[in-house]
Amino acid sequence: MIAAMDVAGNPSSVHAEGRAAKGLMERARADLAQALGAQAADIVFVSGATEGAALALEGRDLHGSGIEHDAVRAWVQGDLAVAKDGRVTVTDPASSTLQLANSETGIVQDLPEGLAVSDWTQGFGKIPVAFDWSGIDMILVSAHKIGGPKGIGALVLRRGLDVAARIRGGGQEMGRRSGTENLIGIAGFGAAARAATRDLEQGVWDRVDKLRNILEKTLEAGTKGTIFVGKGIGADTPTRLPNTMCLVTPGWKGETQVMQMDLAGFAVSAGSACSSGKVKASSVLTAMGFSEADASCALRVSLGPETTEAEVAAFAEAWLAAYDRFQARGR
Repeated sequence: MIAAMDVAGNPSSVHAEGRAAKGLMERARADLAQALGAQAADIVFVSGATEGAALALEGRDLHGSGIEHDAVRAWVQGDLAVAKDGRVTVTDPASSTLQLANSETGIVQDLPEGLAVSDWTQGFGKIPVAFDWSGIDMILVSAHKIGGPKGIGALVLRRGLDVAARIRGGGQEMGRRSGTENLIGIAGFGAAARAATRDLEQGVWDRVDKLRNILEKTLEAGTKGTIFVGKGIGADTPTRLPNTMCLVTPGWKGETQVMQMDLAGFAVSAGSACSSGKVKASSVLTAMGFSEADASCALRVSLGPETTEAEVAAFAEAWLAAYDRFQARGR
């Protein structure tokens, strides 16, 4: 990104400076395509998955569920049922949207072939994916979920499909999204995509998964009645992202836990990061069948490639101490 700041040209210009900027942008597009298992020509750079959702979904009558991100739920009918294990059954993929993985629970969906739109924002970079093999029409991704800059994302379309531009003007991004491209953000997106591919190949997220499981077992051993959402036993256990843990302790408000952990030096949330400032029950958990009261007691904990065993142990100690105080107050 720092190097891209020195590239002064506009990617739409034909002079040498413009061609240099264009080359930098197309290299990033190719890097993202490789990471996604897609074709570079089918990637449309946008300001983020929220804009990508609007571009893909506006004017379409699609079905969705209550566990989708708000950026998707704003455009679809929320009539697809969610099972208690967090899975969604899609009977008509061509008229439906379904996320790859949930931001609050980490639960990964089985995506049917022919699905109209899928939000890959949370899962991309953490689990292996291949758009060209998925049979899905369109997907959404954002750079900041794979360690890239905020304010840049992409909509990826199956070859032969198109969308009507919502932002019109100069015809950038193959006429699908006008406006001078965010070259610095795009360069960062490409670099993050390369790093994400490397991390997957080197098993970085396998180590994170083990740390998450250690943390869950530690907390589970010291609590009674706490529900670890998505954690199950046997062949029917939902697959989860390796970095996400969602726990519900009935009677202990999620926002209270967030404040207590913040004072202890840990940044966690009581729901989706986009809604963390809102004091309300998790709509994802209520869609899964949790009561409003229990859904308001949810806590989401995320780990990353740089998380250490010592940090996991310190978090467990701080959370269990807060839990003991909660228990001592008699709820």
